[in-house]
Formats: sequence, structure tokens, C-alpha cells
Amino acid sequence: HYGYDDCKATADWLLAQTDVRPIVGIVCGSGMGGLADTLKNQVAFSYEDIPHFPQSTVHGHAGRLVFGTLKGRPCVCMQGRFHLYEGYPIQKITLPMRIFKLLGVETVILTNAAGGLNQDFKVGDVMIIKDHLNVPGFAGNNPLSGPNDERFGVRFPCMSDAYDRELQQMAMEIGQELGYGDFLREGVYCVLGGPSFETIAECRMLHRLGADAVGMSTVHEVLVARHCGMRVFALSLITNQAVMDYDSEEKANHEEVLQTGKQRAEQLERLVSTMVTRIEQNNNNDA
Repeated sequence: HYGYDDCKATADWLLAQTDVRPIVGIVCGSGMGGLADTLKNQVAFSYEDIPHFPQSTVHGHAGRLVFGTLKGRPCVCMQGRFHLYEGYPIQKITLPMRIFKLLGVETVILTNAAGGLNQDFKVGDVMIIKDHLNVPGFAGNNPLSGPNDERFGVRFPCMSDAYDRELQQMAMEIGQELGYGDFLREGVYCVLGGPSFETIAECRMLHRLGADAVGMSTVHEVLVARHCGMRVFALSLITNQAVMDYDSEEKANHEEVLQTGKQRAEQLERLVSTMVTRIEQNNNNDA
């Protein structure tokens, strides 16, 4: 059950167990859970211990909700996320976003591992997501389907501004400062259901439709986060190059994905933690 009252009960249960009042919520993708380990004054909850919370079934996704501070800023971090291919109803996958909202989170940062469709991308590139293609949504699988609860948001939320432009700009600037300019990109992320990787024909189709990267997560969370008014920033670690021609010997595999994650993880952590320190200042300036 994914209603307002259940979300509220979960949020209240969490707030009663920790003094941290998070302003930023972070979702760690495959092989990128190390970000949560850098939090100070940690209070961590295993997903199975949290009332009404779903549980992760994938290798490389830990399954803990970690509260703490990043350079003094209060954060909450999901180590391990939920995917359509695990068999969860889509509302369950996105439930943590609504709990974030009720915890007081204002900005959500999402990371994922994705396959590169853009021919200029290399393995190890980091793509700032500027827009998305929601393929399951075309087929009627949208987390906002069903009765709408006005306490969360409106019936027909706008998605043309889903990815916050200021945060994209900030990430680019921080990336330049940290010397990441040569592997920081931006582009359009396409979500598919998985768990099978894309065929060559599918990769070609998605590329022609304007997708720069393809993966199996993030977009569902973005829809729900935007529906309830949180700002969103998302990035993809390009862990493999999608296969575009039939002569290729290349094959996608999950091990390759986790390996690339390890190599770039620390740089990603530095990018995200620097962003967190500036986001908080931004919010204060607005007030």
C-alpha cells in the first residue's frame, strides 16, 4: 500500500529514530553506493527494518537507507534502489521519493549506470541528464497512474522542466573546477523495463529517437519526485557502449557495469558532495 498515510507513517517512524533532518536525498546507482559511506554521524536502516519499505534483490545494490551529514549538510541516502525488472509494482519502486518528501527533502540527486548510445560517449563518461524518454510510460506503466492524491501533487504534472537547469549548470561548473571536463557530458536518458539488455535494433531505434544513453531506472523516481515538488538532478555513469552493428563482437554484461562504477566512483562522489554543499547555500539564499 502506497498511500499518503503509509508514507507518512514511515517518514514519522524514521524521523523518530534520527535527529538528522535531510534537505537533500540521494539515490545511489549500481556500484556507486560508496557515497553513503562518506556521510558523517550516520544512522543507517536496513530496508527490511523500515515499515512499508520495499526490499532490494540485486547484486551491487546494498539495501540501506543512510541518514547523515555531508560536509555539515543533512542528507539521506538510498544505497540500493528498486527496478521494474525485479517484479515490483511501479508505485513501490517510487515509494521512497514520497517518503523523502515527507522527511523534508527539497532536492533529489539520482545516479545510475547506463549504456552509451551517443557515438561520442566513451565508457567512463558521466552524463548529466537533461531530459528523458519514458518508454514504459508510453505503454501505460507510469507510477502516477491510478487515483491522484492532491496532498502529493496535481493530476497532470508538467515534465518539460523535470531536470533542474540551475543544478545542471552548477554540476558543469563544479566538474570544470574539479578537472572533470574531459569526461563530463550531458544528454537524454531513455528508460526501458529490462532485465534483458537491448538488442542491436533497439539500440539503433532509441539512438534515432534522440536518446544518448539507455538504462533501467531513475525516470520513474523523477516523475514522482517532480509530482511532489522536489528539485531533481540526475546523472548517468556510462558503463558500456551500446552495440550498434551486427559485426561487433561486443556484449553487454553486469560485471562490466560494476567495474566501471568502481573506477569512477570516487570522482562521482566528489562531484555530488560538492554539489550538496552548494545546494544548501542556494536554498538559504532563496529564503
